[in-house]
Amino acid sequence: MTWTKTYTGAEPQRVNKWLASEGVCSRREAEELIAQGLVSIDGARVDDPGRKILPDQRITVTPVGPAQITAVLNKPVGFVSAQPEGDQVPAARLLTRDNLIGRAAQLPTSRTSLAPLGRLDQDSRGLLLLSEDGVLAKAVIGPDSKLDKEYLVRVAGQITEKKLALLRHGLSLDGRQLKPAKIDLAENQVLRFVLTEGRNRQIRRMCELVELEVTDLLRIRIGPLQLGDLADSKWRALAGDEREALIRASK
Repeated sequence: MTWTKTYTGAEPQRVNKWLASEGVCSRREAEELIAQGLVSIDGARVDDPGRKILPDQRITVTPVGPAQITAVLNKPVGFVSAQPEGDQVPAARLLTRDNLIGRAAQLPTSRTSLAPLGRLDQDSRGLLLLSEDGVLAKAVIGPDSKLDKEYLVRVAGQITEKKLALLRHGLSLDGRQLKPAKIDLAENQVLRFVLTEGRNRQIRRMCELVELEVTDLLRIRIGPLQLGDLADSKWRALAGDEREALIRASK
């Protein structure tokens, strides 16, 4: 499948950077495509990986495989990120044109298989990645991933230094010691959790062990990717440079 587009930027831009920002591929992948002679500008082959595209020039990349969809979603409470059971509603149902912010190369269909890259349970909300990109999945949730994830967690119960110390380092789940976590008081009754692992309902179960009840759980960051001001139930396409940053930070 050939991808072609006219560059409308005001200033010259490196080809690999622009292709990444358009979500065609990562910068490194763009350099590989250039090396293979698969990139041309106004019909002329691009050989220099540092080449810049000028305003109104048209770039062609061929062949490009089927675009892999990766959605950045602000999941609300009431939707499941994984395979639904019974009358549960999957978060992928929110990936509609009406809920899209910005542009996407293509919209998911009923045949699109999107996996959650780091699950959020039905009672939790916030940043959720849904993707069919296997390379990205390995970077985000693979066993060797170094990515951390940040949450704002509202709790009921008395917060003490002793409980915070246990939450940071000292708890076990399912007979296994948890990895050290960064936890601090963000505001009244709201704790900030930064974790490098994702056991089943981990934060809720950790809080239960120190007699705290989670009343709201919001994920705001996965590695370098921030939820930002993305509104509840809205989604956008992951940009190529964001994909590259996630992969780089996972190592």
